Amino acid sequence: MRCVSIRAVPEIVVATNNRGKAEEFRRLLGPEGWTVRTPRDLGLNFEVDESGATYEENARLKAIAASRLACLPALGDDSGIEVAALGGEPGLRSARFAGDGASDAANRARLLEKLASQRDRAACFVCVLVLTAADDEQVFRGEVKGVIVASERGAGGFGYDPIFQPAGQEMTMAELSSAVKDELSHRGRAVQAALPALRALRSASAQRGG
Repeated sequence: MRCVSIRAVPEIVVATNNRGKAEEFRRLLGPEGWTVRTPRDLGLNFEVDESGATYEENARLKAIAASRLACLPALGDDSGIEVAALGGEPGLRSARFAGDGASDAANRARLLEKLASQRDRAACFVCVLVLTAADDEQVFRGEVKGVIVASERGAGGFGYDPIFQPAGQEMTMAELSSAVKDELSHRGRAVQAALPALRALRSASAQRGG
């Protein structure tokens, strides 16, 4: 499918099939005037081989694929959790730490198992965003440091949230309110870094009469 042009409307497609990520982007970008779509919302079959060697490469692959499919500006997100005692694992393989197709619960259990005998529990959540619109690409990064707790706590969030406690907090990501999590999280910080570019893009769309 070839786009004739990017539609000049305040819509953006987030290149993910992960409902938790999509909900976070809606909370983060909705107040900025964006209508956030996912490929699933648009009835599109979206599958990308995350073959990149870095977060940025994977985010770019996803952003370009989603933008071409939807004929909309796109945000590609690649993120992971890096644990110091494991040499930065799971990193790029965070979503597949317990094997291809593993559930969030299985990935968390695998990480807790590998850290069972470790005293160093330091970890860092990383998010890299690639914003693509027409032929323009921009890259943004967000990080949050913290520790991996001994057992799961909290019913909110997704992924590794129930076992990650941000620095300076007494609760895990899964125990925090959505508002506090969005302010502290790696994804929230990456979106904050991207806001000037997103505002410029929205302004340019409005000037084109979207």
